[in-house]
Amino acid sequence: MRRWTTFAAVALTLAFSASAAHAIGVGIAGFGGISFPILQDDVAQGTQFGVRVPVKLVPLFTVEPYYASSALGDKSEDFAGLSYTRDGGTMSSFGANVLLTTGGPVSFYPFVGIGSQKWTREGSSDLNDTAWNFGLGIGFTPMPSFGIDVRGELNMMTTGDTSRKYGNATVGLSYHLPF
Repeated sequence: MRRWTTFAAVALTLAFSASAAHAIGVGIAGFGGISFPILQDDVAQGTQFGVRVPVKLVPLFTVEPYYASSALGDKSEDFAGLSYTRDGGTMSSFGANVLLTTGGPVSFYPFVGIGSQKWTREGSSDLNDTAWNFGLGIGFTPMPSFGIDVRGELNMMTTGDTSRKYGNATVGLSYHLPF
């Protein structure tokens, strides 16, 4: 037991000291991907794109303000023998994520975030409320200032007693400003 405690203390010390050299950093990232509804019959899969600004203030933690926009797919349904197509609508959101990050050319990171989301659809009232998201990402750094991120996330906008949930899969390119 003592050996595992010593190993964990040494590993944490190395992680903190290795990332202390890159303790402060700012970047800009563009991303795009797909957004698919979870447990919703009135919209179909669509596209998503946006921008993120990762700011690394302390080792292991990155704060990431973001803006994202989604164009959801139209959904066709049959009512009493008649086919009806409903507009999927668009979503726009902004907020901030907190990432548990490590250094290196390849890194896995969990993240959680909060933001404001607006959903608009032709023929329906706009929804504008708090959105929560969490997920897992993998980052590749092929060159010192450039990165590639692949993420999967669950996004949920609370709307009173219910919620609208989406799964998002995105790929992004980032540039880290030299400081």
